[in-house]
Amino acid sequence: MTSFESLRQEAAARADFRCEYCLVREAVSFYRFYLEHIKSRKHGGLTTTENLAYSCPECNAHKGSDVGTFTDDDELLVRFFNPRKDVWTEHFEVDDAGIYGISEIGKATEKILRFNDAERLIYRRKLMRLGLYP
Repeated sequence: MTSFESLRQEAAARADFRCEYCLVREAVSFYRFYLEHIKSRKHGGLTTTENLAYSCPECNAHKGSDVGTFTDDDELLVRFFNPRKDVWTEHFEVDDAGIYGISEIGKATEKILRFNDAERLIYRRKLMRLGLYP
């Protein structure tokens, strides 16, 4: 059986010690990053390497146990970005420190993880000026 700490180290190394959602590096954070269940345990997700993402505290807190959200017209349920199955650049783009969804999955993820809250934009702009993002 694999220990939680070894799962954590494997996930961190696989993610290059970055949040797999917003791409912020753990080294520039005041806080330790989380192992986040992509498919939450509440929805039957397992604690396996295939279902774990390395996540900053902000993305982890906003995502919670959610696995998707409704589109703006409240008709279509769209799943979130899955770092194990999806390619980041196919769903998001960075423009002036903002992270914008370019697919329905990206837009749903951007909306719930609140990538573009003012504080997060200010933080990423500072990191960009220092050459530390993305």
